[in-house]
Amino acid sequence: RFPMPSDPTALSTPMPRPAAQVAPSVEAMGAETTVTFLLAFGGAELFTADDPTHRAAHVQLIGQDKAKALAAVAHRLPRRVPLAKQWLAEMLRWQGLSTAQTARTLRVSDITVRRWFNGWKARHAPQTASVPGADRGQPQGQGCRAEP
Repeated sequence: RFPMPSDPTALSTPMPRPAAQVAPSVEAMGAETTVTFLLAFGGAELFTADDPTHRAAHVQLIGQDKAKALAAVAHRLPRRVPLAKQWLAEMLRWQGLSTAQTARTLRVSDITVRRWFNGWKARHAPQTASVPGADRGQPQGQGCRAEP
C-alpha cells in the first residue's frame, strides 16, 4: 500500500486524469485500487469471470466487490492488463512518493520519471500563441522565406 494524504483536498494539484487504457478500471475500482492492481498485474493477461471466486489472485488483491465491478467493464478493457507507467508515475507522485521512489516502484530510471513529469507539465500547461520561427531560433517575422 502506498501512502495517501490524510486529506486529499489539501493537495495542491488535482488527481491525474486516467489514461484511456485504464479509465474503465478506474471507473470500476477507483484510482487507488487501480494503482495497486496495475502494479501487481500490469503486462499480463487476466481472465475476469463474471462471478469471480476468492481463489483468483486478483480477487485476493482487490476484493470480491471490486473484482465483480471489474468484470462488468471487462468488455472495455484490453486483453492484457496495461502497464500505464506514465499514469502510474503521475499517480504515485500525486500520492506523495519522490521521483526516486516512483522510479524504483515502476522499475525505470529516475531520468525517465523526470522526463515523464516534464512532459506532464507541458501537456497541462496553458496554451500560448505560437510565434513563427520561434521554435527554430529565427528572429520574429523572418519565418522560412528565401532571400531574394
